[in-house]
Amino acid sequence: MSEHLPEKTRNWSVLTPYLLVAPTVILVFLFTVYPSFQTIYQSLFQPGLSRSDPPIFVGLQNYVDLFDSTHFLGSRLMLIFRNTLVFAGATVAISLPIALVMALLVNRRVRGLALWRFSFFYPTVLPLIGAASIWAFLYADTVGLINTVLRSLGLPSVNWTGDPNVVLLSVTVVNIWKQTGFYMIFYLAGLQSIPRDIYEAAALDGAGYFQQLFRLTLPLLRRTTLFLLIVSFTYAFQTVEHLQVLNQGNPADRGNLLLYFVFQLIGSRRNLGYVNAITVILVGLLLIFTISNFLIFERGGDDDQ
Repeated sequence: MSEHLPEKTRNWSVLTPYLLVAPTVILVFLFTVYPSFQTIYQSLFQPGLSRSDPPIFVGLQNYVDLFDSTHFLGSRLMLIFRNTLVFAGATVAISLPIALVMALLVNRRVRGLALWRFSFFYPTVLPLIGAASIWAFLYADTVGLINTVLRSLGLPSVNWTGDPNVVLLSVTVVNIWKQTGFYMIFYLAGLQSIPRDIYEAAALDGAGYFQQLFRLTLPLLRRTTLFLLIVSFTYAFQTVEHLQVLNQGNPADRGNLLLYFVFQLIGSRRNLGYVNAITVILVGLLLIFTISNFLIFERGGDDDQ
């Protein structure tokens, strides 16, 4: 068929796929590839003494300072990095199992199913600032609902956003509440894509509900879980709005997280080299996490086969 086409038409048919892909490639290069390499390059410099002075090449010194506990930023970064790992780990470990349970509940035919689905998903559609403001009111020392309930039970009130021992827990709870419904939607879609005849065959073989759950449902949701692991962990590293409303990273960075720390440093011109270095470290960590999870799950899938 193609042999009978004019040469000009054949040439266009060869070029068409590349022309269709070209706009996307250009946009990805302009807004992803180029900024990434520019950030890495700028992380090797420190700003000049004045705006008119050229940047000063310092090599890897910005990275050395950030991991030096005696440096004014390095000492803060170690604490904030630990906070971020705890925050991200707790968010992933708690929100994904809850999201799965919620998806299992709303995947069944129960009375008021639409109301249950709306209730579980509602926090997700709230604006980030709005959700944080709701919890700021709940956490309030004197008029907050949580402390009011504690005092009615004869228990002491808690400074949820000011006590160094609980402030990170407070921020973690807000993030879990906000994101779990979003993860539920993906698990629900995964559950509804599983053929029903698989469960019917398992039931005929005498498999109970929990046997079906652990031997059929969870393995078949492996790729959904991998996707949600990456998304939830990445999102946890991007949390800024909650901190801005609840505690601004206080007290003494005990409630601070990595990206909000970058947000704080951007206000000072002399910190731009450190900001770029922290950004490179953050992206590197997320890439390592994503690739390692992908390899682990793929290896697990090959072993099952």
